[in-house]
Amino acid sequence: MRTGRGGADGLDIARVAEMIVGRPGGVTGRRGSGYRVTERYVLTAAHLVEPPPATLKVRFDADHPTEWSTEARVVLSSRPADLALLELTGTLPETRPVHHAPRYAVLPEEAVTLPVTAVGFPRFKLREYGGADEPNTGGPPGRYRDSCHVDGAVSALSNRRAGTLEVAVPPPAEDVEPDRSPWEGMSGAPLWSDDAIIGLITTHHRSDGLGRLAAVRVGRWYELLTPAELDILRTRAGLPDRPGPVAGPEPGTATRHPSADPPSLASLPHTLTLGELRHLVDVLTALPTLRRPNGLDAVLAGIDPRVAAHRPRDDRLRFEVYGVLRTCLRFPGTLDTFLAELRTWEEGSEELREVDRAMAELALRHN
Repeated sequence: MRTGRGGADGLDIARVAEMIVGRPGGVTGRRGSGYRVTERYVLTAAHLVEPPPATLKVRFDADHPTEWSTEARVVLSSRPADLALLELTGTLPETRPVHHAPRYAVLPEEAVTLPVTAVGFPRFKLREYGGADEPNTGGPPGRYRDSCHVDGAVSALSNRRAGTLEVAVPPPAEDVEPDRSPWEGMSGAPLWSDDAIIGLITTHHRSDGLGRLAAVRVGRWYELLTPAELDILRTRAGLPDRPGPVAGPEPGTATRHPSADPPSLASLPHTLTLGELRHLVDVLTALPTLRRPNGLDAVLAGIDPRVAAHRPRDDRLRFEVYGVLRTCLRFPGTLDTFLAELRTWEEGSEELREVDRAMAELALRHN
């Protein structure tokens, strides 16, 4: 995926939009994401603007010298497709013209997995000015959402019944609000494959775990939108009469499956810290098997009982997994056995591919 400021070549960070939805009484409602597809029009998710908001502000390049924002109005909102098109109603900066609409594409009905990328403003990127993890800017205290650029993968044959794309992404490190998804605010971000938009992120199903999002496929827009709505997208957002296929994967990348013979981690030192194991912990906690109730206990039942007996207990899955890894390192050979048992439970899931990559990086670093 190419990112830059040349809209014809794919995702342009200057066109990434932050949606600020106001409710009656001056109350700030939903936050969301979007993309400026043509000079005055922004693509986003319909559920962000339904019911009609009291105010609707769209911001670009926040806290940069090039920051600008303007009011907007809804010109199209489709609940079935969860897609909306907004018109920017204020004065546009002359230094930020849009010369090209993005390319739109559809995935093939084939058993392929493709790399994808998206930029949005999810809730877990909420920060405080001058907070413990942020520099003091000298201005008044406040909160803001930073951008999140995620790289992930979609398997073309998943979620066909729902008409969505299942997007496997690195999960947030923590899920600290049980009643709210850390991915809130990512809705409305276009999903890119190579230089084309192939869908729009709309949903995080919590039952799928923190490492999966759902995006409505571009191809479904043609089925769910009315002829009048499609005409609006054609004339104002550059949607073609019929999108072409997404560029095919490079040989040996998109259809790559987990290795049948993963690298051994038997040589890892037992003194590895959380910082050194962080990537492996992150991808392991995204595995559906470990996110199920008692999933970790079920996996440990199939390996050396010393690991289950000596591992520390913690209510947070991330620290549970870290404790298991550290315990395995104390008993030579058990880490490879633990990961092999996980592979049996996962049966080649997309998340397992990320585990393979993390294992290879660790093995390379310490061999």
